[in-house]
Amino acid sequence: MASGPVTERPGAPGAHAEAAPSIVTVVRAHVASLRPQQWVKNILVAAAPLASGQLLSSPNLSRTAITFVVFCLASSATYLVNDVSDVATDRLHPMKRYRPVAAGTVLPATALVGSVVLAGVALVLSWTLISPQLAGVVALYLAINAAYSWGLKNQAVFDLAAVSAGFLLRAIAGGVATSVPLSQWFLLVAAFGSLFMVAGKRFADLHGGTPQDPRAPARVSYSATYLRFVWGMAGAATIVFYALWSVGVGHHHQVWAQISVAPFVFALMRYAMDVDRGVTGAPEEVVLRDRGLQLLGLLWLITFVVAAGAS
Repeated sequence: MASGPVTERPGAPGAHAEAAPSIVTVVRAHVASLRPQQWVKNILVAAAPLASGQLLSSPNLSRTAITFVVFCLASSATYLVNDVSDVATDRLHPMKRYRPVAAGTVLPATALVGSVVLAGVALVLSWTLISPQLAGVVALYLAINAAYSWGLKNQAVFDLAAVSAGFLLRAIAGGVATSVPLSQWFLLVAAFGSLFMVAGKRFADLHGGTPQDPRAPARVSYSATYLRFVWGMAGAATIVFYALWSVGVGHHHQVWAQISVAPFVFALMRYAMDVDRGVTGAPEEVVLRDRGLQLLGLLWLITFVVAAGAS
């Protein structure tokens, strides 16, 4: 005898009703929206005190640590804003559609409120625990990134400048927080080194990146030739200015500064090779994948620290 249609009970195995996300899932989504894996970029705040040989002094070490935390908060605030502004295009991207805001696990309104809170805390901490000058650097960082999220990322060249400025301001913040004078060579190396990484990232995305859905609107369309030009120019300038720093730093042990040029140049060459192969991802992701680049970076760091300590 034929039986009638079977109706599944709500909550029974096989039912199609979606279960509400658990608290753990919600918390994980909100933490992921802060992009903690990208906080490693904020280590750049240690560049100025390290270059001056003053990083390990007690007040400078604590001030650098606080500045690192401040930029973790500030950078996460900018990531939230950027995810809200990009939510429509991210949903058409094979990888970015899994970002919490694009996936719908974090509401845009919640992300914006979180961004305001994080930015506010970053400004208060930098003002009260360090100095108004550091708060000014953080405010400039937040303003540039807000402008990037809501318009500059659609403007050729300006988008490269805005992202590069984010790296440069991290390096400047470390000097401001520890009252370490920033030399012209330090600023030039930081500026062109930042542009080198950003242009390289854009080239890698174009050369070997994951294609976006054709329905997604185009932002800035750079040619591979143009990005190679910017990338090569920035890399050459970074090397030249670093070499000029090496002949002007130190006295009795100036030779260590000059020795550090070799691993520095080879590290840039290795990074450039990875980019040329289309190895996509943020600069810190490229470094974590390449053992040879890590070795060169370690050799450079050792010689750099010795040179800075002897200066």
